[in-house]
Amino acid sequence: MSLKLGVVMDPIESIVVKKDTTLAMLLAAQRQGWELFYMQQSDLYLDQGSAHGIMSPVVVKDDESDWYTLGSEKDQSLAALDVILMRKDPPFDMDFVYSTYILEQAQREGCLIVNNPQSLRDCNEKLFATQFPQCCPPLIVSSSAAKLKNFYKAHQDVIYKPLDGMGGASIFRIKPNDPNISVVIETLTDNGRRQIMAQKFVPEISNGDKRILVINGVPIDYALARVPAIGETRGNLAAGGAGVAQPLSDRDRWIVDQVGPTLVEKGLLFVGLDVIGDYLTEINVTSPTCVREIDKAYDLDIAGELMACIAKQLEK
Repeated sequence: MSLKLGVVMDPIESIVVKKDTTLAMLLAAQRQGWELFYMQQSDLYLDQGSAHGIMSPVVVKDDESDWYTLGSEKDQSLAALDVILMRKDPPFDMDFVYSTYILEQAQREGCLIVNNPQSLRDCNEKLFATQFPQCCPPLIVSSSAAKLKNFYKAHQDVIYKPLDGMGGASIFRIKPNDPNISVVIETLTDNGRRQIMAQKFVPEISNGDKRILVINGVPIDYALARVPAIGETRGNLAAGGAGVAQPLSDRDRWIVDQVGPTLVEKGLLFVGLDVIGDYLTEINVTSPTCVREIDKAYDLDIAGELMACIAKQLEK
């Protein structure tokens, strides 16, 4: 089946080739003989209520010195494409929200959007996980200093983090008798004006923050455990963590079983679950990564599995 696939992503010239999951997706689609079209968020627009984009045909290679070639720009309806991958990295700001509205119109006009634009808006990556309390560590979401401090008193060793962060940015661990608790809460909540999350510290972070990739509700059999650097609490690769690929545990699979049906219901075809020890901590829906690292460790083709899933969705 020859399909037209568009991608909305950050500047392609700036990606890290050996790690970039979006490039892995484009390579997999190209191997299927699909036509590829590249866009940035600013290339999307509405004209008389119809979704359009300024897009460039793109040919990709798995070559760290020469990984893409762009053709001449085309200004056309997004519905001329069969599928669009929304792979713009956070921050999840108002421009991202407006892009999802444009993509939602393209969806109404017959283009498959991965992931579903409404669900991209609805499913904050930290708050979405709280819909599965049976999977999560003790946590609270609040802007109240009193409530956040009471949570600390109850659990003694606590992680405080913003609801819109990525890559481990602005995550604080407050240990017993830490004198910085007030200033951390004041800073993160903007003196009570912003909701944040407090989460009981899970010591198994020393073994890694596992990224479990899920395609249409079904997990890939291997995860990437992102192990913190010495002296660090955060396992994020962007914060210096090291990736160690490993098979899923029984508990990992149980968590996916709890979450998977909701992912399918919401049209979230490609998702990354973050699991520390026995606990689900985040559900990444915007632009999950770690495909290339797991592929390399176990000789897989995760992006190829995703393209096969997309083809089946289009056949429906």
